[in-house]
Amino acid sequence: MNALTRAEVALVQASSDTEVTFRLDGREVTARPGESLLQVARREGIEIPHLCYKDGLDTAGNCRACMVEIDGERVLAPSCCRAPANGMTVHTDSERARRAQRMVLELLQSDMPETAYTRHSELDQWSARLEVGKPRFAPREAVPADLSHPAIAVNLDACIQCTRCVRACRDEQANDVIGLAFRGDHARIVFDMADPMGASTCVACGECVQACPTGALMPARNVALAVPDREVDSVCPYCGVGCQLTYHVKDNRILFVEGRDGPANHNRLCVKGRYGFDYAQHPHRLTVPLVRREGVAKSGDMVLDPDRVMEVFREATWEEALALAAGGLARIRDTLGGRALAGFGSAKGSNEEAYLFQKLVRTGFGSNNVDHCTRLCHASSVAALLEGIGSGAVSNPVMDVGKAEVVLLIGANPTVNHPVAATWIKNAVRNGTKLIVADPRRSDLSRFAHRFLQFQADTDVALLNAMMHVIVEEGLVDPEFIAARTSGYEALAANVAPYSPELMAPVCGIDAETIREVARLYATSKGSMILWGMGVSQHVHGTDNARCLIALALMTGQIGRPGTGLHPLRGQNNVQGASDAGLIPMMYPDYRRVDDPAANAAFEALWGMPLDKQPGLTVVEVMQAIEAGTVRGMYIMGENPAMSDPDAQHAREALAALDHLVVQDIFLTETACLADVVLPASAFPEKTGTFTNTDRTVQLGRQAIDPPGQARQDLWILCELAARLGLPWDYGHATRDAAPVALVFDEMRHAMPSIAGMTWARLQREHAVTYPCETEGDPGEPVIFTETFPTVGGRGRFVPADIIPAAERPDQEYPTVLITGRQLEHWHTGSMTRRAGVLDAIEPDPVALVHPLDLAALGGKPGDVVTLTSRRGQVMLYARADDGTPRGAVFVPFCYYEAAINKLTNPALDPFGKIPEFKYCAIRMTLGGAVPEQLSFGGGQILDSLTGALALPG
Repeated sequence: MNALTRAEVALVQASSDTEVTFRLDGREVTARPGESLLQVARREGIEIPHLCYKDGLDTAGNCRACMVEIDGERVLAPSCCRAPANGMTVHTDSERARRAQRMVLELLQSDMPETAYTRHSELDQWSARLEVGKPRFAPREAVPADLSHPAIAVNLDACIQCTRCVRACRDEQANDVIGLAFRGDHARIVFDMADPMGASTCVACGECVQACPTGALMPARNVALAVPDREVDSVCPYCGVGCQLTYHVKDNRILFVEGRDGPANHNRLCVKGRYGFDYAQHPHRLTVPLVRREGVAKSGDMVLDPDRVMEVFREATWEEALALAAGGLARIRDTLGGRALAGFGSAKGSNEEAYLFQKLVRTGFGSNNVDHCTRLCHASSVAALLEGIGSGAVSNPVMDVGKAEVVLLIGANPTVNHPVAATWIKNAVRNGTKLIVADPRRSDLSRFAHRFLQFQADTDVALLNAMMHVIVEEGLVDPEFIAARTSGYEALAANVAPYSPELMAPVCGIDAETIREVARLYATSKGSMILWGMGVSQHVHGTDNARCLIALALMTGQIGRPGTGLHPLRGQNNVQGASDAGLIPMMYPDYRRVDDPAANAAFEALWGMPLDKQPGLTVVEVMQAIEAGTVRGMYIMGENPAMSDPDAQHAREALAALDHLVVQDIFLTETACLADVVLPASAFPEKTGTFTNTDRTVQLGRQAIDPPGQARQDLWILCELAARLGLPWDYGHATRDAAPVALVFDEMRHAMPSIAGMTWARLQREHAVTYPCETEGDPGEPVIFTETFPTVGGRGRFVPADIIPAAERPDQEYPTVLITGRQLEHWHTGSMTRRAGVLDAIEPDPVALVHPLDLAALGGKPGDVVTLTSRRGQVMLYARADDGTPRGAVFVPFCYYEAAINKLTNPALDPFGKIPEFKYCAIRMTLGGAVPEQLSFGGGQILDSLTGALALPG
């Protein structure tokens, strides 16, 4: 089978940019611009067998199953890569065409294994439709299976070399792992340099599995042979990209997951979205309410082995647990006042859950002490955006990178944190977009970059002010935009005047000429877009960092158009929606300040009771208030501050000191171990609700499976607690299986003008709507700030920033910089992903990423145990050589309880966003130590039990 001939390539390229009319199987049809014969036939309901062709992939034309006959031409033509022409007459089912199609299918069938690897083999389906019988040809020599990878089984005896996997890996995901090697009958699919898949650089996105038409690449453990009871369309529970997916369910278990054509992913997924689903059925799931046994003390060091849970807790009925939970909170409220209570909601739950949680705290506790993980990720970005342009949301969707001439990516590692978004960036680069990557660490995207700026950690403002100095000095600003749509430019220009690239080069570590070149490139392109992550926000100067990015966009007019704008990449699946819904201590829903009299009056009228007019405490401030004795009780839903807070040991000791702690979660997390009452909740696939992704797109997630045991829907629990706190809520009949989602969403519409135009019926029908959508029928606005900003006067505001050093700098005792973050396979504090079999099998151990020369200087080697010590704590973990980490720094993911790196991080706060400085603190690294023994998460056991339950070969 050959690839496209030059003549065929020319035919594809010559495809008309206007409509053409031709005859297809005896009827006159019209081809749209750019359509091939195969695409026209499919649209017209005419079936032509095809195997190498797949929507979304470049055309290869190498399987030859789609041959058609064209009048007047001597040879048959592959319809997937042949463009129609006016007056052409095409036969898809003539005797000559059918004979060719059947011959190709029969030849391919002759090489298939006796037992299929999947029920969904497209080769088998086409063979059945064309009534291709048993092959007459001898099969090829058997090829042994490659089962070296935890996620993907490689069965090359079923490979037809259609190269769909190659194109999916190379062109869609741009990972460049899969290739077609050798020649003639020796040709075969290979991974990297013909390595076993498990030893290759494969990131297990599974795009190749989804593309494979025969089962040559399949989910491990043959789950694709099982017959699902049903398919449920939903969204991914992990990062803020918001990929749409389909759960394939059998006997209340998720068998496997496939990508769906959502606005943010167009069928693509990453390793977490595709393989990180089985945590929901993990044996550690909480299935009954738990109450702390009398006399069992709390300790900040408490992390329970699953086998010891009942030594600390006892089982309770729901009635007893709810009475104890609400009773303890009510006693503190009634004796000490509402400000003695605090609530942490979840960015992993739905918009409806976030809305009801903040409503419960504000109306049931009587204070604004409510927060969630946005305080630990993009609080400083939101503070700067609200201050500068009047909105904390992104201006343009991620997909706009494909319309930009220049993309500045700073302080973010999308290939790890937002993998599908990273694919769109890589696709854009290959189509001509110039990518500038600025980061203290060298990420995978740096190999795609036009310029990579590996600046010194903590010097963001120096670099960005130097860029603005160049733009001002060389007259590259957009004076018309500045005059018409901004204020404060003169003060900004004066502030950046001393920040010349020559003076800032030794500060930030980037040479002056490179700074000038990048500044010119950004300012002069027809469309420049900025994306940033927590490398920008998680500093004591995080708000200043974001102020500089906003100023860059405003002074050059690079905002308000497709392919421009500002996009802080959201970390968790619903951190945008939870923030929109008011899960913030100083903001009501839709970012209306609690100390604004008009906003306060509006919500008092909506909720029917007086509200506290004083902004509440943030995540870290709550811990300080516990220590000071002013906060005595807490309600935590789906958050794990014992792992995610800075100076985590201090946070654990604070939680242990509370008079009353209620935790609502799906596992006995490190935080739940410190609770007085634990309420078993619903996992993501067990609930229906809306979720808002990083693009401001509200999407519907649907329940696929039932909660285990006595676990309940989160909305049901919230309503039950509200009733016991004396709140007159009425959301209809809330039961375990019928939570009042639609009624809550309808109330949200009336509380939040930005989504007032969305209806529950529309979301069920369309699955996704982007806000602002203020009137029913509005299409939504993917690109905003096109004419004005939502500020008083409609102008964007320049806010100057100067260099502020990190709160803690390296010194002789602690000479190394610690940077924390996430890794590809694990998410947030690991409570879900470390209980997902595939994900835990790929990355089971706590690791520190160290520059090879720094590791060698210690006398160590990869795999050795190192001890990291800060002024606040100490952890031990395995060293991994990583030349992308700068010398003098160490990077550690914060998902490993046995090496909880946030025990070391600095709780110093940005004064505006109140976000901790996770991205910079001083540590000492020494060789040696003992990594604590892991708890038995048993990630692989759940996959093994699934295999056994389905009676499948392992």
